[in-house]
Amino acid sequence: MDTFNPPRRAFIQCALATGFALAVQPVTAGSIATDSRALDSGLAGIPLDDGILPVYFARPTARSSLPIVLVVQEIFGVHEHIRDICRRLAKLGYLAVAPELYFRQGNPAASPDIASIIKDIVSKVPDAQVMQDLDATLGWAAAHGGDASRAAITGFCWGGRICWLYASHHPQLKAGIAWYGKLEGAHDALTPTQPVDVAASLSVPILGLYGGQDSSIPQDSVERMRQALQQGQSGSQIVVYPTAGHAFNADYRPSYQAAAAQDGWQRLQAWLDSHGMQASKAADTD
Repeated sequence: MDTFNPPRRAFIQCALATGFALAVQPVTAGSIATDSRALDSGLAGIPLDDGILPVYFARPTARSSLPIVLVVQEIFGVHEHIRDICRRLAKLGYLAVAPELYFRQGNPAASPDIASIIKDIVSKVPDAQVMQDLDATLGWAAAHGGDASRAAITGFCWGGRICWLYASHHPQLKAGIAWYGKLEGAHDALTPTQPVDVAASLSVPILGLYGGQDSSIPQDSVERMRQALQQGQSGSQIVVYPTAGHAFNADYRPSYQAAAAQDGWQRLQAWLDSHGMQASKAADTD
């Protein structure tokens, strides 16, 4: 595969996220591990005006014109769980790319706890910067075996919120799947818009997957988002799993709920298939 080879510094920074983030240790036994058989996968770098954006990618080997799925990180960065999500999507026949969207602000994988990540890194990341980085990631994917006319996005927690916003920013996307991303919040210079603000004007169909027991995303917030979506014509839907909490798809954490996660993954595949993102599965050979 013809990938861009970034300078050593960018590779080191990206490689720091190898394994699971320090803030989520110890990792729960039994976390899903997807192999890379029949896949091209690894690190690459996208040159930008202010640095090199590290990305993790996975795609079926020796295939071209692949539908693209942008994978947006949790607050922990592109650690092993997000990389595994990319490989799972590649096994389904997609070119999946996860950019390190905090690379200018710091390395969340090395932060000791969630509070530190939020205070020292996440709180300093402008939404506008994220939108530009995702545009660059999509451009890179299109130049490396992807079909830009068939592109979608999925994101988890922090990335779930970004999923809604990027669909508004880039209406050419075919679809999106937002996993337990916040829908409301502060309006300031870094976060001027929240998902509920753009819900009625969306044209990209988004599937929102939420937990009924998620204390960080109250059900009244979910309901306001649902009502706002109904005012528009995107065909977006929200599914709530009544007994699930936040991060129910994070199989490496105690928050994991297998039934909700497995159902959500099946819904993700069906949503992509029904919105022009059909892919041929990669052969899984030894």
